Amino acid sequence: MSLDSKQRRQIFIITVVAIAIFAIFRWLPTGTNLSHMDFRVTAKNPIDFCDPLNPQFIPVVAVASPVTMTIRTEAPAAVGSEVRCTLALRTASGKAITPVDLLVSHTRLLHLLIVDPSLKDYQHVHPEPSKTLGEWTFAFSPKQGGEYRVFADFTPVATGRSLYANADLAVLGRGEVGPSVSFLTKLWTTEQGGFHFELRPGARPIHAGQPTDLKFLIEDSRRGPVPMEPVMGAYAHLVAFDAARSGFAHLHPMETDLTKPPDAVHPELNFKITIPRAGTYVIWAQVKLAGRETFVPFWFDVVP
Repeated sequence: MSLDSKQRRQIFIITVVAIAIFAIFRWLPTGTNLSHMDFRVTAKNPIDFCDPLNPQFIPVVAVASPVTMTIRTEAPAAVGSEVRCTLALRTASGKAITPVDLLVSHTRLLHLLIVDPSLKDYQHVHPEPSKTLGEWTFAFSPKQGGEYRVFADFTPVATGRSLYANADLAVLGRGEVGPSVSFLTKLWTTEQGGFHFELRPGARPIHAGQPTDLKFLIEDSRRGPVPMEPVMGAYAHLVAFDAARSGFAHLHPMETDLTKPPDAVHPELNFKITIPRAGTYVIWAQVKLAGRETFVPFWFDVVP
């Protein structure tokens, strides 16, 4: 049955209106002045936009990031003292990255993963925007001396995918240059603050390049309930570093529904990770127990 002129006119009007609505929404301001192209860099080994559903070890230092990060301090950083820092993020084209340019990811706009050369001091902090547009401020108290490495984890509005940057910060005082052999007893369990923590791999040893299942378990040493609370939108976070601090992997549990907390007495959370190269690694677990954030390290080897 052919369409009469009235039906054709109605179809034409509907089509024009739909195109107009699409164009209006397409050109509505998002608040950010940055585009997808501001986060592209021409290099042989550029960092790729990362899929949070496929956690990988990101070699941040070795690849070319489309974002540069600089850090300055109010006074020289020293062991045992709070260090106040100002951070700036800029695109490859030199544009400042401001709060409106970033999406909230795990309850925050910007995550900093800070680790010392020995990998024994790991801290996770969240910078706040300063009065100067494009600058962010944060503070932390280093426990070791040496060249701390600061990794930034963020999601630009223009891309909707995670990106990373890094910078080093010198800390005055005595420190260890790297993981000591005597310390690395390949610990999958540890006791801290009256709790027993275990990170249980699905298979041992862990092989490079192969996906690995990890189960994170906590027990109260007195056999009581474990007072787990959400932290940054999850019941636990795992961060893996290699001995050279060439990059990291930020892992989130497969259990994403915060309305269904883990078992009160024997909580278990499941993670996945793929580590590309053999070597010595540490995974730091971050949890919140009875209102207090706790960081627990697990040391292990990855074989070829």
